[in-house]
Parts: sequence; structure tokens; C-alpha cells
Amino acid sequence: MQQFHFISGLPRSGSTLLSGILTQNPLIHAGMSSPIASLINGCLEQTGAGSEFYSFFDEQKRKNICKALFNAYYQDNPKEIIFDTNRLWTARMHQLVELFDDFKIICLVRDPAWIMDSFEKIYRKNPFDYSKMFSAGNRTTVYSRCESLLNSVVGVPLTALKEAFYGEYSDRLLVVDYELLSRFPEKTLKLIYEFTRTKPYAHDFENVEFSHDEFDYTLGVKGLHTVARKVEFKQRRSILPPDLFQKYQELAFWKDTAGSAANVIAPKDNK
Repeated sequence: MQQFHFISGLPRSGSTLLSGILTQNPLIHAGMSSPIASLINGCLEQTGAGSEFYSFFDEQKRKNICKALFNAYYQDNPKEIIFDTNRLWTARMHQLVELFDDFKIICLVRDPAWIMDSFEKIYRKNPFDYSKMFSAGNRTTVYSRCESLLNSVVGVPLTALKEAFYGEYSDRLLVVDYELLSRFPEKTLKLIYEFTRTKPYAHDFENVEFSHDEFDYTLGVKGLHTVARKVEFKQRRSILPPDLFQKYQELAFWKDTAGSAANVIAPKDNK
């Protein structure tokens, strides 16, 4: 029987990097975002109240269908340990605890100001390629682009993570800051293995490869899910205006662990 764990958290925070590292382990499958969370949501919409089929399903049947989606999707995967990735798993904790007896969620995070900075850097690297991430109305300036991200691709995972971080199942979370993963990959992976009760593996942090060019191409955002071969942290100056950087920097709620049972691997706040 396969062991399921999950990768979630915030975008541009190292989930692709972590997947690239974990897949070096021959026992582990870890890919970029999978469709299972969306499939479950679609099935529950079709079998829930308001659907013409509602009377055909009770709670146990809905649960069986959701579990069957996992089994069917990974049936041909020979790996013993599955890390399924989706940013919405943190908002589905109440479902996961009913489907799996023992699972953990690794939540990759990063200072939201640097997340916005990273998206803006990608945007400027593709000056003649208008991606699907922005509409004609909100791609005008860095201010409108950041606001759009906060209302969609950044904001939704951020609030989902906050829900899980302060929820009743927060002890199943391991929050991992991107900076520590990239600065100290060996120590960070050791803690991830310990948290998931997985046998350690000697990773090669000098030769990590992971990309999904086809997915990035359909979005019109080249390089969105490509990681460098060597795991390292590169210090640089932000390209965001100072007022924007300060605004989004204040959203890093996980730096204060009061009221949460989540495990956090993050730099100390020196404020």
C-alpha cells in the first residue's frame, strides 16, 4: 500500500525545487501540481446538494469516490511514497483526515514580498509574451499586477495556508521557508524525512533537475517551474517599489506560531 503525503503552501516558494530533490529518492514520487484536488472538488459538486444526482449518494459513497480518485490516478505508479502537490490541500484538511490515517503536509513558504518580486521578475523576463496570469486591465503596472496576484494565484493559497495553520489539524503541517531550504538543503531534507517518518536518503544537491516547460508554455510564462541544477540561495535587491515590498512583507503570518500546533522551519524574525 502506498504512503501518501502532500506538498502545499505558497507559489514561488520552492515546491518545485523540493519535488526535484525528493524525486532523486527511488522510493518517492513528487511532481508539480496534480489534478486530484480539482477532481475531488468536481465530484463533490456533482454529487452534493443542488445536483440532480444528490439522492443517489450518501456520505460513505462520496468518501469512497474521493479515495478511488487517488487510487486510480496513482495505480500505475510503482513508487512506495507519494507526495501529491496542490496549493489547495491546506484548505482540504477536513477531507484528507477522513481519507488517510497518517499523512503530513509540507508547506513551502516565502516572504510574500519576495513572492511578488519573483512573479514580477518572471514577468519582466518575458516582455513580449503576455501570459494568462494577467488580463489587459490588470497587467498595466507593477501595482495592478501585484494586486491581481493577491486576489488570485497568491491570495488563495495564502488564505488556505492560514486556515490550516490555525486549524484543528495544524500539527500535521511542516512549514518550510524557501530561504532555509535553499541555504541548508541537507539539514532541511533531514527534518522533512523525520517529520514524515521516511527513511533518509543521500541527495545530490549539486545536480537537481526539474522542469515542466509544456505547462509553463500554456500559461505563457516561460521558466515558471524550472529549477537550477545546484541548490543555493542567491541574494539580490528587490525590483519592487519600497512601499509595495513593505506592504506584502507584513503578510508572513507564520512567523508568529502562537495559536498554532504547526511545525515551522523558518528564519528568526529579527524585528
